[in-house]
Amino acid sequence: MKRVAVIGTGVIGNGWIARFLGQGYDVIAFDPAEGAEERTRQVVKNVWSSIEQLGLKKGASQNRLTFVQTIEEAVADADLIQENVPERLDVKKSVLTSIDQYAKPEAIIGSSTSGIMASTLQEGLTYPGRVIVAHPFNPVYILPLVELVGGKATDASVMERAKSYYQSIQMKPLVINKEIEGHVADRLMEALWREALHLVNDGVATTEEIDAAIIYGAGLRWAQMGPFLTFHLAGGDQGMRHMLEQFGPALKLPWTKLEAPELTEDLKEKVIEGCESHAGDASISELESKRNEFLVKLLDLVEDYWPESNSLVKK
Repeated sequence: MKRVAVIGTGVIGNGWIARFLGQGYDVIAFDPAEGAEERTRQVVKNVWSSIEQLGLKKGASQNRLTFVQTIEEAVADADLIQENVPERLDVKKSVLTSIDQYAKPEAIIGSSTSGIMASTLQEGLTYPGRVIVAHPFNPVYILPLVELVGGKATDASVMERAKSYYQSIQMKPLVINKEIEGHVADRLMEALWREALHLVNDGVATTEEIDAAIIYGAGLRWAQMGPFLTFHLAGGDQGMRHMLEQFGPALKLPWTKLEAPELTEDLKEKVIEGCESHAGDASISELESKRNEFLVKLLDLVEDYWPESNSLVKK
């Protein structure tokens, strides 16, 4: 991979740009929104210290970013094209059609979509097999996971090349072999989010209390082992076998809410006011800075305690 194009420079697109630049690549960006270039360059400048802490690659420079005026200019010579336009199918289909028209046939097109399936995105394209889901997590310039999902037209060789590309920018590609709306990680997060909204809506807990429950409980364990190995340890010497025998019957109890609560004005205000109260006087920028500092340190710790030889998500 020599040249990367980023189409759409919102939060996720800018995160990709920062990561690519930190890994020493030339990045060509396109976004028709007024002031997009200025906002992107400011974002990259603001997060560069976090990228430096993770380790800059040879040739890494903020100056290797170029904005162009058309999609054609952006993608014509790119080996990897990252699409990050709003999560609306009509918008994505329109943009992907343009990218498909102007990109060289061997280029891989990764969509950052958090919910749309690759097969849906591939429909009607001239070269549908090179369009895949490449779904990252915010902040993209720090968090290494990227979910890779092919569609009905995707050849295995395309997925292998894509996996290699994302590995080259120090990401952890998780190749998902079965398409599903929302992929894997977001499905898990949405389940927790639904429960959290119910707890707030029913007056069981505040937003701050729910955050504390994750921060000082499950979140600490999940950062190292995830839910399955965490429960494996909960079963004692017999591990998951005993855990399921002991606690499995409880799964039949009506503890969880399978459907999200109605997002009423009252619930929205509870969530908004709770978050604003919890944040206190800290601005979003200040909170992002603290988050980035924490994640850089946490990522180092995760690597220390989860050796690469045991990881399911290989470099």
